[in-house]
Amino acid sequence: MSRPPRIGVLALQGDVREHLGMLERSGARASPVRRPAELEAVDGVVVPGGESTTMHKLARTFDLFEPLQQAVRAGLPAFGTCAGMIMLAEQVENPAPGQETIGGLDIVVRRNAFGRQVDSFEADVDVLDLATPFHAMFIRAPWVDKCGAGVEVVATVASGQAVGRIVAVRQDMVLATSFHPEITGDHRMHELFVGMLGR
Repeated sequence: MSRPPRIGVLALQGDVREHLGMLERSGARASPVRRPAELEAVDGVVVPGGESTTMHKLARTFDLFEPLQQAVRAGLPAFGTCAGMIMLAEQVENPAPGQETIGGLDIVVRRNAFGRQVDSFEADVDVLDLATPFHAMFIRAPWVDKCGAGVEVVATVASGQAVGRIVAVRQDMVLATSFHPEITGDHRMHELFVGMLGR
């Protein structure tokens, strides 16, 4: 790609501004996405953290759910963080009533796997393609229970009670983390995603 990619951030809920800043630091042009026309104008999309059931309802309200689902399934690069990982999973282990996902990742994800808000924590994670561990923030975070044959494990928890838990995965042009890289000051996960668009 000769020009910097245009990456949209689904701007319905969550750390939209933080993701926009991290994408810009990573060499992309970043813009919020609230309407189908804005989605059509981007080369990739970030689905941020927040509350996955609320995000699903808001995407329906803004007529974005089907366009986003169709775009990702047709190959639009996507990066989901925390609730975004849940939104991109093909299967949720403990879904809320009526919860739907965008899909794109052949994984089974467990909502709130690490506990409630009061159980939020920080931990180093070993990330494929990064020379040093990534210090990650987990807030009501999911984890990946199962991966399909085409899914690559990108990160696992390096220490503590959750050691070995799968917290980042990649499949084709879709990347997802159960943690919030946008609030760490470390933009290497966003760089990984921007680099995927240059393949």
